[in-house]
Amino acid sequence: MNASPRWLTSEQKAAWDSFIRMQEKLIGRLSRRVQADSGMSAADYLVLAKLTETGRGRMRFMDLAKLLEWEKSRMSHQVARMVKRGLVAREECPEDGRGAFVVATPAGHRAIEEAAPTHVEHVRRLFINALTPEELDTLARISDRVLTHMEKQPD
Repeated sequence: MNASPRWLTSEQKAAWDSFIRMQEKLIGRLSRRVQADSGMSAADYLVLAKLTETGRGRMRFMDLAKLLEWEKSRMSHQVARMVKRGLVAREECPEDGRGAFVVATPAGHRAIEEAAPTHVEHVRRLFINALTPEELDTLARISDRVLTHMEKQPD
């Protein structure tokens, strides 16, 4: 027989609920803004941002999927949509016949270069400006601690 659930305390539930509401509202508003400002979906923006942050504009398909925490099928569909619009290209990996690279095209580079400044202003307006430098430092430490903890847990 299973043990009874260990329900959250009222303080734990309040912290969890507040975190989830903030995260969902922030991501929702940022996603709508990037769509309205650039015509790109939030997923387009994430893919192009991760590709161009590497400095080379290219990344192995599965490395990109892992970085974004996406399933292989979601990554495949997203890349296919972006290929059709000319934002990325898929290149086979010569060293590994099964692997492939996702590469930002010149149009993809232009799209992210045009969208990023406005996106950063929205991040600053909705998130950064709400916190003191000390609170941002604390949030970064807490986030890193949770991420490290999660890496040690089974999926």
